Amino acid sequence: MHPRLPDWRFAFGEIRHARVRPVRHAFRYRAFFLRAPLDQLDARAGSWLFGVNRAALVGFRREDHGDGGPLRDWVAGMLREAGVVADGRVWLHALPRVLGYAFKPVSFWFCHRRDGALMAVIAEVNNTFGGRHCYLLANPGGTPIRAGAELHAGKAFHVSPFCDVEGRYRFRFLTTAERAVARIDYEDRDGALLLTSQSGRFAPVDPIRVARALLAYPLFTVGVIVRIHWHALRLWAKRVPFRGKSPATSAVVTRGTR
Repeated sequence: MHPRLPDWRFAFGEIRHARVRPVRHAFRYRAFFLRAPLDQLDARAGSWLFGVNRAALVGFRREDHGDGGPLRDWVAGMLREAGVVADGRVWLHALPRVLGYAFKPVSFWFCHRRDGALMAVIAEVNNTFGGRHCYLLANPGGTPIRAGAELHAGKAFHVSPFCDVEGRYRFRFLTTAERAVARIDYEDRDGALLLTSQSGRFAPVDPIRVARALLAYPLFTVGVIVRIHWHALRLWAKRVPFRGKSPATSAVVTRGTR
């Protein structure tokens, strides 16, 4: 696609979401993601078909993430403040921009040690009210995160008006050379409430895959925000209690635990 983007990948798969109470409400839909190295995210590269920090049909813009500064510094600052040593590559797994539009409910930053061991995952969460919050997940004592291991973080950020800001998330990640799976389950004081996952099989970022993405997932990122509001309407119609918007947290990062 471009000589400066040899490590970029698409991940073609699906998103699943299930609410288990007070009524059952579940859906799944096809999706595609980008996987890219942090050391290439602040550059300008690509073409009108697929671009990094430039106008393109499909691509990535650094202003969709972080705090407005260089993304490398933003990630390094969070890791340093948390006392996490991750001196290897960092990979972003996120929804792309399509036709100039992006809304990214959750993006994952996989932070590795020089020997390839996964040391931390930063879950960067956006809500439809323009807010952003990060959950930094790492093992106590600085031990690597095993594939499929469960990590926890207390919920500290308003996402849905049908859920209180309480309880905790349970995260699990599995990434191989062929595919990636991320699972996030949410539980409140009464137990499991939401079961969600995103998964995909990797493919090169090349003109054929970009065309496939545009044909198979037309208006994909617009569809993400439309689906969020459509399912909110359906939950309201099913008389799921509506909580409204919760007060914003003063913190920008929540530290998770094993």
